[in-house]
Amino acid sequence: MKKLLLLFIFSGLLLSCATKEEVLYFQDIEDTSLVKVDQIFKHPRISVNDILKIDITALSPKAVLPYQFDKNMVQTQQRQGDILKLEGYLVDQGGNINYPGLGSVKVEGFTTQELQRELESKLSQFIKDPTVRVRLVNFKISIIGEVKAPGTYTVAEETLSLPQALGLAGDLTISGNRDDVLLIRQAKEGREYVRIDLTTSEWMNSEYYFLKQNDIVYVQPNNAKVKSAGIIGNLGTLLSVFSVLLSTAILIFR
Repeated sequence: MKKLLLLFIFSGLLLSCATKEEVLYFQDIEDTSLVKVDQIFKHPRISVNDILKIDITALSPKAVLPYQFDKNMVQTQQRQGDILKLEGYLVDQGGNINYPGLGSVKVEGFTTQELQRELESKLSQFIKDPTVRVRLVNFKISIIGEVKAPGTYTVAEETLSLPQALGLAGDLTISGNRDDVLLIRQAKEGREYVRIDLTTSEWMNSEYYFLKQNDIVYVQPNNAKVKSAGIIGNLGTLLSVFSVLLSTAILIFR
């Protein structure tokens, strides 16, 4: 009986073991190399349901008043992130925003930098030397699966990399499959599925290094976690069943 019990325990330990190759990131990096970020980063394009925070300044502050968001409409008890959204302009299903003094303005497909120049051009007809700043305030990504803190995260930056996103979620658990992370991206043409091997570094030079608005990152469980989830691989279940059988056998053959 003792030998059988030890066999069960040893089998459970084997199921839960993970090798170095399954855990370490960027295993193919050996020498120092340089990759220019501007070669792989592309500013996100504004799309439907984005919320834009638009600020205008000019030499004459009074001149910009008719073209600014009425901040008196925003309740001060809201959190800072919520205030930014409430002060923002929602891109409607037609890809437009309703801007004070300008009416309906097409914004879909622009980057924030391009939209800044477009609005400055339109406003310069009414304001002398306007300066426009545009921010996307509901840039969010979802991280699910084998991470320490899964959830949907809203960030203020437009340059969020996959490693940074995983850092927000507390990194992968020891049970996360590092060589098959699934990235789900919504494009205008449809939904895109990309599998990323975090144990290598090649993907860091691709367009998938930086995340885009509404990206979903799914960290799948590794083989050890999958096996341990079943009744055959669950050591706790096996020990419980074995304990019951052992107790029953003792009572019967006593």
